[in-house]
Amino acid sequence: MKAIVLLLDSVNRHYLSAYGATGVATPNLDRLAEKSAVFTNHWSGSLPCMPARRDMLTGRLGFLERNWGPIEPFDHTLPQVLRDNGVFSHIATDHYHYFRVGGENYCQQFNTWDFIRGQELDCLVSRVNQPEKPEQIGKFMPQYALNRTMFHAEEDYSSPKTIRSALNWLEDNREADNYLLWVEAFDPHEPFDLPESELEAYGDDYNGPPYYWPEYGRVNVPDDAIKHIRKRYAALLTMTDRWVGKLLDAMDRQGMWEDTLLIFTSDHGYMLGEHNFMAKNVMPAYNEICHIPLMVHMPGGMHAGKRVDALTQNIDVFPTLLEHFGVDASHCRNKLHGKSWLPLIRGEVSAIRDCALYGYFGKNVNVTDGEYTYFRASSRENNSPIHLYTAMPTTIGHYYGLDHIVDPSRIEMGPFLKWTDFPVYKIPGDNVQMKDQTQSFHINGSFIQENLLFHNIDDYGQNHPIHDEEIERRMIKLLHKALEDHDSPDDQYLRLGLR
Repeated sequence: MKAIVLLLDSVNRHYLSAYGATGVATPNLDRLAEKSAVFTNHWSGSLPCMPARRDMLTGRLGFLERNWGPIEPFDHTLPQVLRDNGVFSHIATDHYHYFRVGGENYCQQFNTWDFIRGQELDCLVSRVNQPEKPEQIGKFMPQYALNRTMFHAEEDYSSPKTIRSALNWLEDNREADNYLLWVEAFDPHEPFDLPESELEAYGDDYNGPPYYWPEYGRVNVPDDAIKHIRKRYAALLTMTDRWVGKLLDAMDRQGMWEDTLLIFTSDHGYMLGEHNFMAKNVMPAYNEICHIPLMVHMPGGMHAGKRVDALTQNIDVFPTLLEHFGVDASHCRNKLHGKSWLPLIRGEVSAIRDCALYGYFGKNVNVTDGEYTYFRASSRENNSPIHLYTAMPTTIGHYYGLDHIVDPSRIEMGPFLKWTDFPVYKIPGDNVQMKDQTQSFHINGSFIQENLLFHNIDDYGQNHPIHDEEIERRMIKLLHKALEDHDSPDDQYLRLGLR
């Protein structure tokens, strides 16, 4: 048996024609959709990038316990379980966060890995003298300005090189069986950087200052720049899709459609001016961010073209692959919260959960039953109590030490998590002065300090909160049960006013 996971970062479901979008060319994802079961009610879990990946590799939601961070020493991961049961795994990725402080031990779970250099702040090009900011709008990162000097043609960009790496691996192992290939391209994540010729298909006539990297937060650029950045995103998605096509071509050549399970999904979406926001993290977890694509090709094309409406999440990747390889979930030393999608695809069951739970650590906890979505905010102005539980005290680019102001006397250590006896640090949220607003514990005047209830069908854009006490009580009850099902720390119940 073989399996491929194709993970593209920041794919907006509402830009894909497989989900009813128009105007954006993704012919190869369309081609994959024709060969796959297409899931219509698929949701993120922990946000953003690294928390989402820990969800996938552990089959558990992590955002109730901690923020962005590494694989913990008590995590029994998907590649580990597969290796213990004779299944080889390899990852090809340009997601440079895997190799920064705060992203430890992800790639090392796989038997082998290939890391493609150059995305964002990955220090591919080393220069003592840093470039000055040119005339432009949006973010300017000197390291990425240096990296850009290495990109002369489409093939030089790191996501195409990632797909090429995967193609080489498939060719080198074309006679092999019993493996998982994890193909993970950073695009279409920002910066939306690509050869300018790619924009021609989208009729881009923007003539303002260069703009390819939005700042997180409220829209702070002119309307013509918003139109331009949307076209850049669409063009980058189209370029990435073209390389996805090369992967599908390789499967054609090797006859892999008959014996290979292929999963395509994303970690989250991206705001491009909706609700007057750009990017992610600093606004509520709107549908544009958390309602994400999922396509699953079954070996032999079984159930191709089927639409699956049941609620699913990325924590389900783990048990789905275990079932595909015939590995019993009891081989995992940690309790899995995810559920296999295969019974849904085969039509053996109509649902595997009654709600999807998702969010950012320390911010709103969000729940949807498919019809309604409820954003539950802290019931206290100071967002307390909230603790970070970890045995690996690192986060995005930092240790919890000199880089963050921490009072060691207020850190406890013990077996505080309900699902493992492994001792962890218990760090109070107000004991850490965070440097990065996208990972802050406290709401501190961001845009999420109220409970919000939306009807997903009548108001998919979530522009008109509804006020219905009976429905809100039902969603609160659903949220409470979901927290219990996911072994939530007691802090969350208290912080959210549920006890």
